[in-house]
Amino acid sequence: MVEEVDEVRAAVAPVAAADRPTPLADVDLGEWAAVPTGLSELDRVLGGGLVPGSVTLVGGEPGIGKSTLLLQALSSLADAGQRCLLVTAEESKQQVKLRAERLGTQADGLWLVAETSLPAVLAALDEVKPDVLVVDSIQTVYDPELGSAPGSVAQVRECAHQLVRVAKDRGLTTVLVGHVTKEGTLAGPRVLEHVVDTVLSFEGERHHALRLLRAVKHRFGPTGELGLFEMADDGLRAVPDPSGLFLGDRRAGVPGSVVVPALEGHRPLLVEIQALVAPSGLAVPRRSAQGLDSGRVSLLIAVLDRRVGLSLAGADVFVSAVGGAKIAEPAADLAVSLALASALTGTALPPDVVACGEVGLGGEVRQVGQTARRLAEAGRLGFRSAVVPASAPDVPPGMEAIKVRSLAEAVARLSLVAGKGVDEHGPPVGAFTK
Repeated sequence: MVEEVDEVRAAVAPVAAADRPTPLADVDLGEWAAVPTGLSELDRVLGGGLVPGSVTLVGGEPGIGKSTLLLQALSSLADAGQRCLLVTAEESKQQVKLRAERLGTQADGLWLVAETSLPAVLAALDEVKPDVLVVDSIQTVYDPELGSAPGSVAQVRECAHQLVRVAKDRGLTTVLVGHVTKEGTLAGPRVLEHVVDTVLSFEGERHHALRLLRAVKHRFGPTGELGLFEMADDGLRAVPDPSGLFLGDRRAGVPGSVVVPALEGHRPLLVEIQALVAPSGLAVPRRSAQGLDSGRVSLLIAVLDRRVGLSLAGADVFVSAVGGAKIAEPAADLAVSLALASALTGTALPPDVVACGEVGLGGEVRQVGQTARRLAEAGRLGFRSAVVPASAPDVPPGMEAIKVRSLAEAVARLSLVAGKGVDEHGPPVGAFTK
């Protein structure tokens, strides 16, 4: 609970509107042309670059690389002639200088100010008069006129409102860095996300080099695009071929491994799904899912039991999307189910097979969107067969379609049942049943 004092303002006389009404046909879009940042993956997510006068909020876990990403973007913009100001409210100028030397950048048009007071930040704006402003981070900036402590709800809300107003009045491109909570949501009031134009989420596992950039909200373009970076010694590098990165260390011929052509926005990604089934000595067997919805995995385990006859009741089940990828769409249902069946029976799928489809509670396999785009990416990387729903469109030339109507048919077509230690009409022989 946060106590707030509601100030009573005196009534003021109505004033004339600062902006005159304009016919829609006469609105000029030239002032809102996006300025490229020089980072291809960042520009992809932003729909071309940063729009002058816009306010962007970048959120992510500590140490994920937010400061590195924005310093690289500011350096590229400064080299292109943009005047940039970085308000480093958490680090000193010397720390930013050391990071810039590590990244190999010495941009002349990039200015630094180590301030946490909002009036001092606004004074720096008047002095430098930048084209692009980055505040790292908004949670550490405070207004001395407010009685609350820095980082409180009132401070974050008021400072964000003032910076947004300055950005709109001056046409200043502004980027705010925000912290996230343990649940993965942006810290601070929800109004912080509503007052900005764009909300970017920078994600990734700290123990993996892969970083994913998504647009949660974007008023100047779509929110479905995905930017991929790889953390290296000299900073963040764009990943032009993400599918090759995900499958670079794949080991063929291992039971429980299936590749799914997932889709992030308009970008197809080939991700390996791995499953491991082991006997459990616990009263309640473990169910672990990394990069996948654990509830969805439990649903697929139940469908395998009731509709296919493969029981996992007495087994510990571990399912993972390799490489730190996160798949939320139901298109991975068929691949996860086949990986579980392969791990249970100990039978490996052919290395050149991909699977794509949604699995229903009745065991039916349903079609997913943009199947042709997904399979085209799989064919480019050398896959020659695809397990798809019966209603799926024709596969690209050079690929063979294994069309199935149900999960049981898919398991049988891939020889994961007959002759592999499993009775096709009943529970698996010698499986982990109680």
